[in-house]
Amino acid sequence: MNNSFLTIAMPKGRIFEEAAELLRRADFRLPPEFDDSRKLILEVEEENLRFILAKPMDVVTYVEHGVADIGIAGKDVMLEEERDVYELLDLKISACYLAVAGLPGTKISDIAPKIASKYPNVASSYFREQGEQVEIIKLNGSIELAPLIGLAERIVDIVSTGRTLKENGLVEYAKIANVTSRLVANPVSYRIKETRITEIVERLAEIIE
Repeated sequence: MNNSFLTIAMPKGRIFEEAAELLRRADFRLPPEFDDSRKLILEVEEENLRFILAKPMDVVTYVEHGVADIGIAGKDVMLEEERDVYELLDLKISACYLAVAGLPGTKISDIAPKIASKYPNVASSYFREQGEQVEIIKLNGSIELAPLIGLAERIVDIVSTGRTLKENGLVEYAKIANVTSRLVANPVSYRIKETRITEIVERLAEIIE
């Protein structure tokens, strides 16, 4: 692998599309096939950039361990994972929020109510701050199912439009934190490649503002 490349970890899916559009607006020359490729590692030689396509939850892991110099990660992942990375810039894309939800009119039990989430650390921290002792059940998908089948009384999950909650007959009880995608850096990479990383931050910051 060419070591002159700057390696960027990007989440697959909607964030990838929005981030690629952002990079193009900042005059990074990404080839048209960049968006449709099935490859997990993409190199853009004219920009000296290498992209690693990963699951959103894995981006900060790649950056923390230095296999990617920088990455684009949701604030939800950063709150959950608490990785040793620098947060450089709020890209203000993929806006949503973390919320507590459940079936309407259900009272939360006094003795360790069950909370289902794929964000166990965020959920645990939130309820601790509320002075409530809860039991956290970690799920990886279809969190909305948990109250419907009696697995949990509440869920903590990402909400963007609220449509999924509504369609499953759930209501929002509390908002925990706003979420957007952030540009993050590996601390060692930031020291070694500071000029290059700063240039990327400045170019992106210009079009975001």
